Amino acid sequence: MKRVQAGFTMIELIVVIVILGVLAAVALPKFIDVSSEAKESALKGVVGAATTAMNLNYSGCSVTNHVVTTNKCVAVDNCNDVGSLLQGGLPGDYEVTAAAIDPGNGTTASCTLTQTSGGATGTFTATRAGT
Repeated sequence: MKRVQAGFTMIELIVVIVILGVLAAVALPKFIDVSSEAKESALKGVVGAATTAMNLNYSGCSVTNHVVTTNKCVAVDNCNDVGSLLQGGLPGDYEVTAAAIDPGNGTTASCTLTQTSGGATGTFTATRAGT
């Protein structure tokens, strides 16, 4: 009886390793590029959350005739007040440039949100309320 050996030859293993190396070299730049897109998407998400928080706060203040009321109306007279409107506050990797909003409930200002790790910026609209 002849004994049959099972397994891969050294050549087969080397070919598989070379193919995996080529695939990794082609795919690596795509994964590196994804991280910058992820940061950009995160910035857009925080800008959207800030805009929504400002709009919801202004609506709550309108209902209470712009009287500061717990869980309904928070006084907003500066761009950096957005942190008090977001549940959990402004994420740690972001900063809002302080800018006063002109007097009068309902007046708006364009605010700048900066991602500190990458330096990317986004803008949102702040609406004066509860003052």
